[in-house]
Amino acid sequence: MLILGGFTMTVIEYVLLRLKELGITDIFGVPGDYAFPIEDAICADPQLRWIGNCNELNAAYAADGYARIHGMAALTTTFGVGELSALNGIAGSYAEYLPVFHLVGMPDSSTQRAGRLVHHTLGEAGFNIFRQISVPVVCADTILTPENCIRETSRIISTALRERRPVYVGIPSDYANQLIIDDGTTVTYGGLLSSDPAMLKKATESIIARINQSQQICLLPGMLLHRFSLTDRVLKLVERTGLPFASMIMDKGILNETLPEYLGIYCGSLMNEHVREYVESCDCVIRVGALWSESNTGNFTAQLKEGAEINIMPNYVCIGETLYSSVQIGDLLDELIKMLPVRLQSRTGNIVFDNLFMNMTPPQGAITAEYLYHRWQRMLKPYDILITETGNSAMGMAFMDIPEGVTFLHQPLWGAIGWATPAAFGAAVASPSRRLILITGEGSHQLTAQEISQFFRYGLHPIIFVLNNDGYLIERQLCQDPEAHYNDLSHWNYTLLPQALGCSDWFTARVSTCQDLHISILQAEKCGTGAYIEVITGRYTGSQLGNKLMKNAKRK
Repeated sequence: MLILGGFTMTVIEYVLLRLKELGITDIFGVPGDYAFPIEDAICADPQLRWIGNCNELNAAYAADGYARIHGMAALTTTFGVGELSALNGIAGSYAEYLPVFHLVGMPDSSTQRAGRLVHHTLGEAGFNIFRQISVPVVCADTILTPENCIRETSRIISTALRERRPVYVGIPSDYANQLIIDDGTTVTYGGLLSSDPAMLKKATESIIARINQSQQICLLPGMLLHRFSLTDRVLKLVERTGLPFASMIMDKGILNETLPEYLGIYCGSLMNEHVREYVESCDCVIRVGALWSESNTGNFTAQLKEGAEINIMPNYVCIGETLYSSVQIGDLLDELIKMLPVRLQSRTGNIVFDNLFMNMTPPQGAITAEYLYHRWQRMLKPYDILITETGNSAMGMAFMDIPEGVTFLHQPLWGAIGWATPAAFGAAVASPSRRLILITGEGSHQLTAQEISQFFRYGLHPIIFVLNNDGYLIERQLCQDPEAHYNDLSHWNYTLLPQALGCSDWFTARVSTCQDLHISILQAEKCGTGAYIEVITGRYTGSQLGNKLMKNAKRK
């Protein structure tokens, strides 16, 4: 057995100790009998807080949102029915590089050895099948025992930190409360691997040579910089060299957009023509931790100059056809900061943005997309957390100007509708002192709306906007028949939801004119409680990007 500080420890106590060492203090989940030992241990620990969710999918989304703010998260579910319900959320965390520790309470070891048919099984022998289903969407998995607990806990934590992706931890219910056995394992938590010195030197020299040969250079910093805690280093590189940078949609807000070096959002040929012209005229484009994805490239309309791209990823660099493996992104950035000259390049002139409607006075009449996104932009304050749902909410807000310190959260790669509401709850739990604004469409909201009850339960005061455009607008914009019945929704009385779900003191409003929207925002900002505003627009009142995607879809 292991004795720490004079106390013997059980398997679950040891796991929770290691999670606390990582700074995790809140664990999301839904209770289940196989997971009772895990949940009992969480509730018995004065340094931890059990955060109950309305269902396991919401718990996974909440953990995802928590990890985007806190750096990592944990949730617990029960075997079979619980873990499978959470799997969609775990897959999203995997796709978008978020370390989430998924603790799964399993049937006891004797039941598994005997192959008994118990509840939450498929009626067939075999207790490893659900773990196997999870394997493609985690970077490490394990079943803990008293004998392997120290070694395996160290391994999965190290892997999660190195890969920045979820891990699966199965714990049989009887093993959870058994004392662990000290096998002599040295506890180490490794982050990124070390670079190969020779490869690092070659990659650095090649990048500097390419930069010295180039007339016009820009950076495309990506979301992986945030996931690997490297944004400060890229910011230092920008401030030292003066290199201009543009953001792509997935990478919105990674660097301070109030800096003079900021060009705007690059979205291929779909938006911001002047930004596109600048980026695509560069003979050196340094992509740092940015994915060349559908959403980042304006549906693959981005066309960089041939041979212009330098692609820097977490553990390799690609320059043209040459791949430099075993080069860690943090090491490379440190070398570039040291070796590149001060004020290497300064952008002259101003890029003209396809900016948002700038009239400060609310126009008369129905809410327009131009006024709506502009008004949301105006309400932002430094260090707000802004969460936007997949679809027009995110597409419209991605092209706004955000103040310094605003954290912009969305899920453009995995793109699960319904993610934003519980993810906003998780983000609020992670940083309750920051103001949180959630913008979601009514179609997405219907998937996970019950999670707003948890904001009130835990004393959190979000400002929530539900954009009601009478159906799935983004689906209407992408499909061949926008009026197809599958794009229609049941009509809810949205502003009655907070009261029905226990948010008894929240401010609520239903607005359909620009003037009413303006007034309701002012009231929400002063109410001192949670606020929930239903925003009524026309069926096809969409963002600029959504409308352009609609035109492209019709041409195909």
